Amino acid sequence: MEILQPPSWPKPKGYSNGIAATGRLVFFGGQIGRDEESETIVSDDFVAQAKQALRNIVTILAEAGGRPKHVVRLTWFVTDKNAYLGSQSELGRAYREVMGRHYPTMSLLVISALVEEGAKVEIEATAVLPE
Repeated sequence: MEILQPPSWPKPKGYSNGIAATGRLVFFGGQIGRDEESETIVSDDFVAQAKQALRNIVTILAEAGGRPKHVVRLTWFVTDKNAYLGSQSELGRAYREVMGRHYPTMSLLVISALVEEGAKVEIEATAVLPE
């Protein structure tokens, strides 16, 4: 995996501008903060939901033999921009607890709602496992 960072650009904080990778592609449907066993939303708290969504991605990734360092892209869909912006420090801690200090390419979209009642964040991912 190669991080693509144009030398004249400022270094991004918490994500990569681009990644080049070769290997087995693994694609993830959007994951929400649903408990793995009860299938209920883990909390009404934005950060708790995001952390669980990331845990769900890591669990699925393990099924393919991968680890968080193999994730090359995350797309976040959030229903409350202020909840996202207001929880940056706490969200960063939760992210590092699950994903470590691996920062793939990321996009974030603010949307009006998610299909699952009570869901505040949904995260899609793509991973590339080495051959």
